Amino acid sequence: MDLKKLERNYDSPFVGKRSRVLRMFLFKERKFLRLLFFLFLVTGILYPYPYVAMWVGFAFAGYSAIANDSIQTIGTFLSSNADRRWWALWLFLGGIFVTVMTLGWYVNGGWVDGQWHGDVSFGRLQSKGFEEAPQSFRYLQVAAPLVLLFLTRLRMPVSTTFLLLSAFSSSSTGIIKVLGKSVSGYGIAFISAIIVWIILSKQIKKFVKSKYHPGWRVVQWIISGLLWAIWLMQDAANIAVFLPRSLNPWQFTAFVSYIFFGLGLLLYFRGGKIQNIINEKSDTKEIKGATVIDLVYALVLLIFYYWSQVPMSTTWVFLGLLAGRELAMKIAPAYKSKRSLKKIFKLIRKDATNAIIGLLISIILAILVNPQIQQEIWNSITGGK
Repeated sequence: MDLKKLERNYDSPFVGKRSRVLRMFLFKERKFLRLLFFLFLVTGILYPYPYVAMWVGFAFAGYSAIANDSIQTIGTFLSSNADRRWWALWLFLGGIFVTVMTLGWYVNGGWVDGQWHGDVSFGRLQSKGFEEAPQSFRYLQVAAPLVLLFLTRLRMPVSTTFLLLSAFSSSSTGIIKVLGKSVSGYGIAFISAIIVWIILSKQIKKFVKSKYHPGWRVVQWIISGLLWAIWLMQDAANIAVFLPRSLNPWQFTAFVSYIFFGLGLLLYFRGGKIQNIINEKSDTKEIKGATVIDLVYALVLLIFYYWSQVPMSTTWVFLGLLAGRELAMKIAPAYKSKRSLKKIFKLIRKDATNAIIGLLISIILAILVNPQIQQEIWNSITGGK
């Protein structure tokens, strides 16, 4: 049955709208869902073997985290460079990835048994609750990235930090600290965006609409590269959580190589379906407009990088930035936005709802996976009896 025929069959007053949407999704994504089902089965077979499960979980996490988080750091970069060849973007962003990870591994390392061992998480996994590398794995820990991959297919910008790290937290304290820092990040990014795009509305609009000069492409690539590097220093922990906290040269090479080629696959598909989160926002395909977004986002992430070593959800920071920017562009007279406040709040609500859904799923996974958290919850209910 072809897609058009399926659409006609479901275009009936006797079939609910939600039912039609669900059936259309199941039909269009049937190959992906079969693959996902197969990977869940593979996970069930391999998770009892710690060394194998470690690399399988890392492989799942590496691709799913980069695929979902691509909208934050390279989303505007991809939108405004749609005319560039994918491999040129890959070599640029992949080169920065290899450089940043190599520097982090070297700076945060030392000699152990005649080999250099280093931390690629930039100390983010040294915070309370994540400092111990897993010695064994539960099924849901290894399968968590597959859940993230499914949500990414639904174009939901969920937090990879919550979804992946929560399953490994040894206490609820670690999750609470991550949540607190992430909520603060959303609020600060939201307020910062409103201030920047209202106070500097005339200057930003004039800058964006001014005559294009080829040199702006260079400026954009520099700022996008800076943002990508800062993001990597924040979010590499989400991928490395499956691995030893200090990697030897062979482990480091496997880590870097896999993510490098996975990034190439992602860029070949131009960010995938979740890229629409960026494309539906205002002025994201214009180079200078995208550059302003990336610059503000990079500065906010830099502040949080030096704030503390506690991991945080950069997804929440990014969604707060976009929400504040959209609202400011409606309020500021210089923009004369044609979008109604109702539509703007609908966009903000949709992104925030997806982020909260991801958070709830993360908490449920953390409770199901971690006996320590289960015990903490039981003690809080029974008063420690």
